[in-house]
Amino acid sequence: MEWLTIGAFARACRLSPKALRLYDELELLRPARVDAETGYRYYAPAQLEQARLVAWLRRLGMPLARIRTVCALPPAAAAGEIRAYWARVEAETAVRRDLAAFLVDELTATPRKDTTMLELRYCAHSDPGLVRPANQDTAYAGARLLAVADGYGPAGAPASSAAVAALLFLDSADSAELPAGNVLNLLADAVHGASEAVRDVAGTDENGTTLTALLWTGSRLALVHIGDSRAYLLRGGALFRITHDHTMVQSLVDEGRLTAEEAVTHPQRALLLKALTTAGGIPDLKLHDAEPGDRYLLCSDGLSGVVPDTTIRALLTTAPAPDEAVHSLVDAANTAGGPDNVSCVVADVVEAVA
Repeated sequence: MEWLTIGAFARACRLSPKALRLYDELELLRPARVDAETGYRYYAPAQLEQARLVAWLRRLGMPLARIRTVCALPPAAAAGEIRAYWARVEAETAVRRDLAAFLVDELTATPRKDTTMLELRYCAHSDPGLVRPANQDTAYAGARLLAVADGYGPAGAPASSAAVAALLFLDSADSAELPAGNVLNLLADAVHGASEAVRDVAGTDENGTTLTALLWTGSRLALVHIGDSRAYLLRGGALFRITHDHTMVQSLVDEGRLTAEEAVTHPQRALLLKALTTAGGIPDLKLHDAEPGDRYLLCSDGLSGVVPDTTIRALLTTAPAPDEAVHSLVDAANTAGGPDNVSCVVADVVEAVA
């Protein structure tokens, strides 16, 4: 048989030698022969068709994990898988287009010049779910502060309670209409205190908590986030996730090594990269301008892990008041099996009653 060196094979299929070595390690495209003495890789001409398919799929942006699936299928089934992948890409592109439009509007909006006073209408609820023996979540909603914390480890419940308790002074703090930088600094200092409170009760790194909180200033919401609890914004009928999960699985999705579908069932989907622990962690801090009619949701992964965003959007859209929305969401999580504690905070931005 006429063998092709890795360089010749790379030129023929338009994949780099570096990519071919990676695909060999991932068992996606193994060489036909490896020299026992030199370790040189050799490929058979018959492998060119599969290599070209891999190259084309990579140009589509398909993650390696999904390419492995496509390459193992017969042609008709592979075509169906590619069709399904591209439909998902188009759907996700539409969502990102809406998010981009939202961000452009937020960044270019002129400061509000009217004297309309805004306030929050809110509700919080935490439920143990149907499987866990105890509830390690903490949820809080007040006139200025909204927060959800999801504790883990033997001291998870005290950790989540301590994190939220350390922020409660913000609910009565005079943060109204502070400059953006001052609001975020105030929130950052408060989270530093929350970190110290968690260290006092956690003891070891096996204990800790997520924390997602919003601080209301009268026209803005300052966000702090660490871990895999989430914050969503429902605006104009569209649902936007305004936090990014700090998990190993999310990092693999970001790198293209996992699809969003694979992440849902990945055995390590709950492995956190950042949280409030004795080792500490740097949270995300953001500022959002609020508009009348906005509805915000904070939730632990007991909701987002079992209830899809489409259902969350539908429940948030149809519930007339925050308390009804919160209980509908918790019921949906328990209907889906309730495998984890589930906590929700829903807050509506409304015009203040004179």
